[in-house]
Amino acid sequence: MNLPVIYEDADVLVVDKPAGAVVFPEGSTTENTLIDHLIAEHPELKSAGLAPRYGVVHRLDKDTSGILLVAKNTESLIFLQKQFKNRRVEKKYTALVAGAIKEDSGVITAPIGRSPKDPRKQKVYGPEQVSPPSARDAITEYQVLQRFAEYTLLEVTIKTGRKHQIRAHLAFIHHPVSGDKLYGFKDSPTPDGLPRQFLHASYIKIQLPSGTIKALHSDLPEDLKQIINNLEQYDNES
Repeated sequence: MNLPVIYEDADVLVVDKPAGAVVFPEGSTTENTLIDHLIAEHPELKSAGLAPRYGVVHRLDKDTSGILLVAKNTESLIFLQKQFKNRRVEKKYTALVAGAIKEDSGVITAPIGRSPKDPRKQKVYGPEQVSPPSARDAITEYQVLQRFAEYTLLEVTIKTGRKHQIRAHLAFIHHPVSGDKLYGFKDSPTPDGLPRQFLHASYIKIQLPSGTIKALHSDLPEDLKQIINNLEQYDNES
């Protein structure tokens, strides 16, 4: 597994997660995970947190690429997770979605809870629906970066960190993430050659245990860059 290191100090290891990698074992997962690979290279990570997650500060879905924070000790793990809990972390993603979003920006504010019909999915509750007590508030902001004939490229900022938040929220407004097999619609277009969901964790700004406030970036991977290069541009005059 190729895991480029974006940043490292005595407390934190930040890696550029490839798509297709499971971060840590959950449920019936038996494959070699990202944390298994990191522990093989950095045995000291076993002293951070509890198995099987160890020092993983936040999760990324299997087919989402980009910035992942791993704490090297339990004190750092607690420090960083507290910032996530208190919403002091700025996280941005790049997403290609199906369809044309007319507005240049928008905010999705709708609670998310486990789907009663499909345990693999999360359900978004609109204003006209009564959400169960287990549903949690979720806020997703987006800004249009580029428009194409059948797709829109977005920069997405999440104010909360719910499971599948971006994927579920964008599907809720009828613009699912391109290539998303779980939340995409049957008639959603998919760019030729896209083998996974087009979602990349591109930016994070957080205070480190050392006291330094660090802004970290991850460029769009080559597979996603190629998809963008092959898309038909949006014609403003049509």
